[in-house]
Amino acid sequence: MKLTVLGAGAWGTALAMHLAIKYPVTLWARNNGHISGMAKARSNPLYLGDFKFPEQLVLESNLEKAVKGSDLIISVVPTSGFRTILKSLKEITCTPIIWANKGLEMDSSKLPHEVARDELGSSYSYGVLSGPSFAAELVRELPTAVTCAATDEKLSSLVANLFHHGNMRVYMSQDIVGVSVGGALKNVIAIASGISDGMGFGNNARAALITRGLAEITRFGVALGGKTETFGGLAGAGDLVLTCTGEYSRNREVGIRLAKGQSLENILKGLGHVAEGVNTATEVNKRSEVLKVDMPITREVFNVIHNGKSAKDAVLDLLGRSLKQEH
Repeated sequence: MKLTVLGAGAWGTALAMHLAIKYPVTLWARNNGHISGMAKARSNPLYLGDFKFPEQLVLESNLEKAVKGSDLIISVVPTSGFRTILKSLKEITCTPIIWANKGLEMDSSKLPHEVARDELGSSYSYGVLSGPSFAAELVRELPTAVTCAATDEKLSSLVANLFHHGNMRVYMSQDIVGVSVGGALKNVIAIASGISDGMGFGNNARAALITRGLAEITRFGVALGGKTETFGGLAGAGDLVLTCTGEYSRNREVGIRLAKGQSLENILKGLGHVAEGVNTATEVNKRSEVLKVDMPITREVFNVIHNGKSAKDAVLDLLGRSLKQEH
């Protein structure tokens, strides 16, 4: 069994390292300099510190070489580059693909599974791996549980068994829509949670944001065909809670810094990592209007990020909304 991981950021590297404990794994990155640096250090100092690579992990910057003879491809490139990588892959392989990137494509507002359907068609085997998971904890061999949803049960079972060793457990699902939505939208709510924390609003406010944020995510997901029960699981509530409270959450950090008056441009420069929630807020706000799904928290995050609204005014407007039944 040979495996290929595309994308050598923190999460892609962590997944590759976990798999390489048991299987031969090729980790691909487009940047030759990044590959050379990792090859020299036998680690990913840029994104994951000095955690050493397993012996079975090899590095490659040539995409065709990276996927040659592979039994499964795991794509962890940013959502902005997902369509491009699929276009390249379909020219050189028909190997099943699982992705672990989270977000909506800019301009089209499409989720990764919709992009995959566009590029690969409905007969191709593909799926999504998502759930509450920080790369820094996986490489420390701390317990981690995620969900895999795929086009067919055979593929989700394969993925679950490949990842299911050591400190990692994978649950299987057939709800690609729900798992994709949960992974994408939690980043927007995490920005709201960070704003709340940055303004010192306390635990009550954070709990309310997480709960009502989950209601928004569920409404959006169900409108697209996702299953309600998915949003109560690892890919929904689990990932949302972690991203809204965890110290490694980049999207929560964006919110904290926005609350302190920093500009979005400076925040993103300082992070050094992708914060998918920034772009996702725009696309979800746009698509929710088309779907006629009420998403007040997402709307306020969008207004803060892109319309210059103050964090304080956004919170006051949320609190000042007319009363309604909770559901």
